[in-house]
Amino acid sequence: MERLPRVGEDEIPADAPNHYVEQLRLPLMSVGRYLVPRHGHDDQLPHAEDEVYVVLAGRGVLARTDDGGERIPVGPGSVIFVPAGERHRFVDVSEDLDVLAFLSPPYSGRPGEDA
Repeated sequence: MERLPRVGEDEIPADAPNHYVEQLRLPLMSVGRYLVPRHGHDDQLPHAEDEVYVVLAGRGVLARTDDGGERIPVGPGSVIFVPAGERHRFVDVSEDLDVLAFLSPPYSGRPGEDA
């Protein structure tokens, strides 16, 4: 058993459009907290991991960006699955988003970035 950092202990650096903090890494999964401020910019790229988002606070839209496709409004309690490789990002963030991200296999990072 391991206690993870409490929600609210991380803050977005003043000059950042968003912020991701990994909280747990295991051989088969990782868990992190993703913060996108109101009117912030989610600049994530497609990644190699299946992902489940659990929205703790805030409001916005999770959009599939590879085909101008599906847009899912999200708010506290929303749970969304995104398969590996699917282009997606949070848009139209109207309230600061605070999201737990569960990734399997563990998050490998952005191209050129150490995980």
